[in-house]
Amino acid sequence: KSGLDPGGAWHAWGMACLKAGNLSSAREKFNRCLKPPMDLNQLNHGSRLVQDVIQYLESTVKPILITDDDYFTTLRELESTLRTRSLSLEMLCEGKIQHNSYYQECLFYLHSYGTNLAIISFYMRHDCMREALLHLLNKESPSEVFIEGIFIPSYESGKLHMLENLLETIDPGLESWGVYLIAACKYLQRKNYYHILYELQQFMKDHVRAAMTCIRFFTHGAKSYTELGGKQTWLLKIKDHLKVYLQEVSRSSGRKKMTFTFRKKMSATDVSRHINTVDLQMEVTKFLHQCESSGTSQMTGSSLPTLFGNNNMKMDVACKVILEGKNIEEGFGIAFRVLQDFQLEATEVYSKVAKQLVKQQKYSEIRQLLKCVNESGVAAKNDGDNIILNCLNEFKNIPAEDLDNLIQDMDSDENKIQAYVMCNKLRSAYLVSVRQEKSRAVQLVQHVRQLAESSGDDVVKAICAQWL
Repeated sequence: KSGLDPGGAWHAWGMACLKAGNLSSAREKFNRCLKPPMDLNQLNHGSRLVQDVIQYLESTVKPILITDDDYFTTLRELESTLRTRSLSLEMLCEGKIQHNSYYQECLFYLHSYGTNLAIISFYMRHDCMREALLHLLNKESPSEVFIEGIFIPSYESGKLHMLENLLETIDPGLESWGVYLIAACKYLQRKNYYHILYELQQFMKDHVRAAMTCIRFFTHGAKSYTELGGKQTWLLKIKDHLKVYLQEVSRSSGRKKMTFTFRKKMSATDVSRHINTVDLQMEVTKFLHQCESSGTSQMTGSSLPTLFGNNNMKMDVACKVILEGKNIEEGFGIAFRVLQDFQLEATEVYSKVAKQLVKQQKYSEIRQLLKCVNESGVAAKNDGDNIILNCLNEFKNIPAEDLDNLIQDMDSDENKIQAYVMCNKLRSAYLVSVRQEKSRAVQLVQHVRQLAESSGDDVVKAICAQWL
């Protein structure tokens, strides 16, 4: 008469029937006020009214005691039974849960009015993980439901191995779980739970991704190569994963096409290249670890470069190896292989090293560097000269005698003149200029005269004018 919503009254009436134990009558009353959710895959447990019904049913299940061994029940078990008067379902053994009328009643309401997440969470609460997984598969629920309803509760309660065993039992190839497993990996990565991630990737036999996780374990948080020296077991694990992956690829290529849709794929050449990178990183780690232990290490950078970074970081590794040995020659071989393997810009690296040596005032070692570069067999004609020219931006710090020695070491006269001009040694530039072929010498001397004029060096200006 008053036009009020009767839903509340039906719900109260239904709850009264439940409490009286009249289950069929309660169903009829709830049918008038409960509605199934619009989207079964929404990430909640359905309406508050349905949750109230389930909560009540779960809390009122009567304990079923096992009759055969009653007399042998230990005092501790007896005590725990007495403590849990309104025994929750998980206390019952699995076989008896399913046949319990209250359990069946819960399932009726959940399947009629609950979301998939509510049904799965119910199964999980009562140790029916297999049923939860089968429901997920049958309803093709999205991966969020798997994460929220099954995966998080499993690892939080220490049942990850049990989950893995069930996934394998239901589908030994794991293909039907692919989407869910990849989603779980992404979730763990977002949360920075890398140890659980690594365990899951090993279970999935996703060797390429497992190797990538090992790289993170190796590099993350290390402040020195001494620390990395203690983490070299991760490098061995990376190699193991990549080798197993190569074996699997070669085995499957002989058979008919195998579908590994969710495992990361990589070409055999790429895998071999990565294995080489790991080998080289091991060498670098051993070498720099020794340098740090013996105290020859000098460079201190904010981040620790490894060969698993981008090209700039690899170039930093090459620089570090050359600079941290007892002398330039000691680390040059390893650095040279880094430059060759990754096809890095060698001159840029050598110039960086030379500038660092200028800062450290190790001028004789710059000459040793040039010797190593020339003897490497792949240096272009002007590489040595370019290294010195790049260095001369720092020339103000170089003592005159060392500066002269460096410029004398240059191959090309043109480059020597350029170097003298950069250092404002116009008289030396003039002396080299006049030794050139006549027409070129005239151009060079004219250029030196102009520079002398603009810098107010009357003596050199007069010499040039006289020669011209």
